[in-house]
Amino acid sequence: MVAPPDNDVLWARSLHYFHNGSPALDGVSLGVREGEILAVTGPRGSGKTTLLRCLSGQLVPRRGEVWFNSSPVHSMNRLMRERLRRDRFGWIGPEPSLVPELNAWENAALPLLMRGSSHRAAKTTAMEWLERLDVGTCARKRPYALLQAQRQRVAVARALVTTPSVLFADEPTAPLHRTDRAQVLRTLTTAARSHDITVVLATLDAEVATLADRTVSLVDGRRVNSLQPSEAEGRDACSLSV
Repeated sequence: MVAPPDNDVLWARSLHYFHNGSPALDGVSLGVREGEILAVTGPRGSGKTTLLRCLSGQLVPRRGEVWFNSSPVHSMNRLMRERLRRDRFGWIGPEPSLVPELNAWENAALPLLMRGSSHRAAKTTAMEWLERLDVGTCARKRPYALLQAQRQRVAVARALVTTPSVLFADEPTAPLHRTDRAQVLRTLTTAARSHDITVVLATLDAEVATLADRTVSLVDGRRVNSLQPSEAEGRDACSLSV
């Protein structure tokens, strides 16, 4: 077992994973530098979500290695992986999985409360992120009273409140309209840059991928390329049309 390069906060080598006997990942290797925003692109069923789940410790690959800094995620037991996700990682999925009994600020503050933060400190931090995402006025509403776009923004706030070392974003703007998508992405990428958060972003949208420092593409569970934004024809890495 070989430790990852020093400048890679995440490193995966020859990942293999199967869903119902079919290969979802077939020998994928990659490294993610600290503070980098990496976009993982590819058609539906190409293995993007499976890759993010393996990198974040939600899934254990059948073969291969996943390292976070100098820690081998692939050989951790379930409790260690859960602790790693709680303390160092953030996750945004394509659907906002909020706790229905909690209001918006309580949902956003949940990771901090689970870490043992005081009620007042957790609420203050959660409210700051809800305000940044333009849903501060919804803080006392429960999920059923929120629009889909508002629920997704609360989910984004929940992922950012702990200032994670790595944020995994699996189609985070899928349920959003164009204007909402642009605002959420600006907040996410600005937070990543200002807080030195490493982001691994899975997306079907080529326009979303332009926000990344680098793009990796998957087809049928295999990595097919790695591009800097300047190498992709017609892309502008510095802006997103709104």
